[in-house]
Amino acid sequence: MRRLLFLNGIKAFEAAARGGSFAAAGQELNVSAAAISRMVHLLEERLGVALFERKANKLALTAAGRAYQNGLTPIFDALATLTAQVTAPTAMRVLTIGVGPTFAMRWLIPHLSDFRKRHPDIEVRITAGGVAAPFGDDWSCGIKLGDGNWPGLVAEPLFAADLQPVCIPRLAASLKKPADLKGPALLRVAHSADDWPLWLKAAGLPRLSARGPEFQYYGQALQAAQDGLGIAMGIRPYIDDDLAAGRLVAPFALTVPKGMRWYLVYRSFQSTQRDFVAFRRWIMQSAAHPAAQTEASQKKLRAV
Repeated sequence: MRRLLFLNGIKAFEAAARGGSFAAAGQELNVSAAAISRMVHLLEERLGVALFERKANKLALTAAGRAYQNGLTPIFDALATLTAQVTAPTAMRVLTIGVGPTFAMRWLIPHLSDFRKRHPDIEVRITAGGVAAPFGDDWSCGIKLGDGNWPGLVAEPLFAADLQPVCIPRLAASLKKPADLKGPALLRVAHSADDWPLWLKAAGLPRLSARGPEFQYYGQALQAAQDGLGIAMGIRPYIDDDLAAGRLVAPFALTVPKGMRWYLVYRSFQSTQRDFVAFRRWIMQSAAHPAAQTEASQKKLRAV
């Protein structure tokens, strides 16, 4: 027989643990901070363990509280998702994907028509979710660049984030070897300052430094490269379609692992949700057969 213990107290604790304060939990649950505090205190008494260390102007989870919250939050998320599915119109199927702006523009959106052809009854919603963004409560899944370690989330590898310089064919014509590169022509990305040093070291040029214009996102640097401003450090899969179409070329064959990978991330309960299952199958297949640099683009480079 299932024994559910003081659900109001459990809800109050989970909201306070997630929000970091009784006030935040009270605002979320539409009750006072004092009421949240009382419910959490009663829950602690019934459990027989302390869930918070109460300090001046600060709440800190105990080890038991942290373990309890790590288990409760996915349960409440699953309940919210299930409720939304049950109450939504039967014809409406929504998949919310958290993804960074550059990945959305450089890979996901250009390939999304294929998924829509296969599953026209699933409405896809794309929301902001870069590397540093927390996993959203309303996300079905996310796509993140990292080491695969996100506590509380399942992370399945998609793409290897390999680095390779790219530019337009006209600029590539003067680059016969890596030593032909000049610092002022090397476009930079602000949040990935290690990319050029990593590649240049592998190319035997550790003393050369990138001093070209700096951009906030990879997508901006790659657009600048397409406009002939300089040589951008490409990262896969951002550059695959451009290489295949000949908009950009890779003047050197050397690729260097960034030390991270792209991952599909999701909460474990999503593994049985049919819309997510369909998206997971599609993106895993797409990642297994990424767009390659075509012979046509290679011929274009050699002809310049």
